Amino acid sequence: MIMEDQKHDMLLGGKYEKGRLIGKGTFAKVYYGREISTGESVAIKVINKDQVKDQGMVEQIQREISATRLVRHPNIVELHEVLATKSKIYYVMEYVSGGELFAKVSNGGRLKEDVARKYFVQLISAVDFCHSRGVSHRDIKPENLLLNGNDDLKITDFGFSALNEQKKIDGLLHTQCGTPAYVAPEVLRKKGYDGAKADIWSCGVVLYVLLAGFLPFHDENLMCLYRKIFKAEYEFPPWFSPETRKLISKLLMADPERRISIQGIMRVPWYRKGLSRPRSFRLNKQLITVSGSSPDLLSNPGTLKKSTSSPSFFNAFELISSMSSGFDLSTLFETKEKKKVASIFTSKFSAAAIVERLEKLAREMRFQVEKEDDFKVKMEGTEEGRKGVLAVTAEVFEVAAEMTVVEFSKDSGDTLEYEKFCEEEVRPGLKDIVWTWQGDDCNSSVDGDGSVCSN
Repeated sequence: MIMEDQKHDMLLGGKYEKGRLIGKGTFAKVYYGREISTGESVAIKVINKDQVKDQGMVEQIQREISATRLVRHPNIVELHEVLATKSKIYYVMEYVSGGELFAKVSNGGRLKEDVARKYFVQLISAVDFCHSRGVSHRDIKPENLLLNGNDDLKITDFGFSALNEQKKIDGLLHTQCGTPAYVAPEVLRKKGYDGAKADIWSCGVVLYVLLAGFLPFHDENLMCLYRKIFKAEYEFPPWFSPETRKLISKLLMADPERRISIQGIMRVPWYRKGLSRPRSFRLNKQLITVSGSSPDLLSNPGTLKKSTSSPSFFNAFELISSMSSGFDLSTLFETKEKKKVASIFTSKFSAAAIVERLEKLAREMRFQVEKEDDFKVKMEGTEEGRKGVLAVTAEVFEVAAEMTVVEFSKDSGDTLEYEKFCEEEVRPGLKDIVWTWQGDDCNSSVDGDGSVCSN
C-alpha cells in the first residue's frame, strides 16, 4: 500500500497537485487539482481497479473513456488525461466551477424562458455532436449537466454511454439504463431502441424541468411511473407558453418514430429565437497517458512533454501495455470507429519530411493550411458540409529515432465526411511516406516505394 501511495505521488506530483475532495461515489472519489506547469484547475477522478473488476464494470469504464475521448465539444466536460497504476485509474478532467444545473431548479425553482432556452440550445448542440460521433449518452438529466464560470452548460458522466459497435444485428441498443424519470418509453419496453432518439426524449424532460421546476412524470410507485411514461401522460403548468408546449409535445412523443429529430428541433422558431449562426470551434490535442509498472515510463515523464523544437514522443498504448503487468488499458483509447477511418499511421520518414508532405497534400486538396508549431498541421476545407466546414489536425510524434507516428483528428465538421476524407484523400495522398496504417492486417515487409499496406 505504501509503494502504491508513493507511485500515486509520483504520478500526480510530477504534473498535478491534488487538493480537496469535491465529490464521492460508490467506486470513485473526485478531487480538485491543479496542473503545476500552467496553474490550470482540473478535477481528478480516482477509481479503484479492484472494485471495477469485482463489479464487472471494466467494459463500462472502457466505454466511458472511449466516448469521452470522442466527444470534444465546448459544452461537454473535457477529459484531459487518463493515468493508471496497478490499483488505480485517474481521470484528469476539466474543472467546472459552477455546480450542477439541478441546483437551479431543485426545491421547486424554475427558470425564465430565455434562460432555459440558452441551456437547452447548448444541450442540443452537445448532444447533436455526440450523435455525429456515434455516441449516445443515455443518462441526460440536470444532475449530469454542469455550469462553468461563464454560466455555460457542460455535459458530464458518460458512464452509461453507448457507441455504435454496441448495437445488435437489428441496429438497436438493448441495455436498459438511465434514470427512470428521464428514460424514454422504448428503453423500458426491452425490445431495442435507437440511443439517439432516446437521448432526445431525455432532453425533452430536461427542458420541461427547467421551465416547470418539477418532473413531467412522477409517482412513488415505479410501475405507475412507467405507465405514465409509456403513455406520455403529463400536464403543462399554466405558465408554459404555447411555443414551449408545442416543442415539448414533439420531444415527449411516446412513439420514437414520430418524435422530433435534432434537425427538426433546430428549425423550431422558439429554439432559433435570438440564436446567431454557430461558429466552428477548435479542439486542442488530447494526450492520453498510461503509466504501468515500467520504471522507465514512471521515472522519465519528460519524454511525454511537448517541445517546439522536436516532435512529441507518442505514447504507443500497445508498447506500454506489453511492458505493464497491471490493468491493460490499451483498449480504452482506440475505438473501432477510430480504427475504421485509419486516422493513425507510422512512418520511417523524418518529422520535417512528413510535415512538408502534409502541407503539400492540403494544398492539393485546396484546404487552408495553418501550422500551430513545427509538428502540428491544421487543415480546413473551404466548403460547408453537413456539420459545417471540415477541419482536421495532423500531429507528428516521435516513437524512436527511426520511427514517427502521425495522428489525424477531426476538429469540426461531419464524421462521415471525415471518414471519406481519410479513406479517399489521405490514404492515397500519403502512400509514399506511410509505413503502416493503424488497424491494417499485414506483415512488416516494405514495398518498393517504401510503403506498407497502402491498399
